[in-house]
Amino acid sequence: MIRLTPAILLQAYAAGIFPMAESAADPELFWVDPKRRGILPLDAFHVPRRLKRVLRRGDIEVRCDSAFAAVMRGCAEASEMRPTTWINDEIVRLYGGLFAQGAAHSVECWHEGELVGGLYGVSLGAAFFGESMFSRVTDASKIALVHLVVRLRLGGYRLLDTQFLTPHLAQFGGIEVSRARYHRMLAEALRYRADFPRVLPDGLPAWLGAAGVAAAAGVGEPLPPLHSSRLTS
Repeated sequence: MIRLTPAILLQAYAAGIFPMAESAADPELFWVDPKRRGILPLDAFHVPRRLKRVLRRGDIEVRCDSAFAAVMRGCAEASEMRPTTWINDEIVRLYGGLFAQGAAHSVECWHEGELVGGLYGVSLGAAFFGESMFSRVTDASKIALVHLVVRLRLGGYRLLDTQFLTPHLAQFGGIEVSRARYHRMLAEALRYRADFPRVLPDGLPAWLGAAGVAAAAGVGEPLPPLHSSRLTS
């Protein structure tokens, strides 16, 4: 059996498939290519009204790529709402390798020095593949998602793949598309190069704590995305 490597994993993402395990305790992986794919259109992202107020309060500090392994461990934790997860040791090894290569990123929510939520995913071309998220306090994963979308807009990304559509994602504007349509969207996104901004730049609208993020995500004044660059042969 050929052992999976981060390089093979990136090739799989470029082909439109991703790995999962039956459970965290199962060492085996299988490939998934859903008939209906969840995506979150970046130009139609919606922030629920209550979450807008939470963002404006700015109680949560958001960082990127400072605790990738801890975010993965948080996503792998069992909880009352999620008694089992699909993140096994092989998944942790592979995505840790992608992070070391700069091909995976985490968005982390911190409160009083403690990691209270976040998400992680894979970056390839101008596509971002959201993998998993977790919360230890109310709204932490939602705040991380808003910050992710802001960064993807700023960085020139063209596709946010959520794998599956859930009610949680639907409230932000998530939709399902057919496998064929997804593969066309992916092929187009891979023709471009985007950059993941770990730190938000100065000059965002109304930049006071989370207010600039709220504006950039469509809560207040709209922020136009930076342009991605087209790859050339």
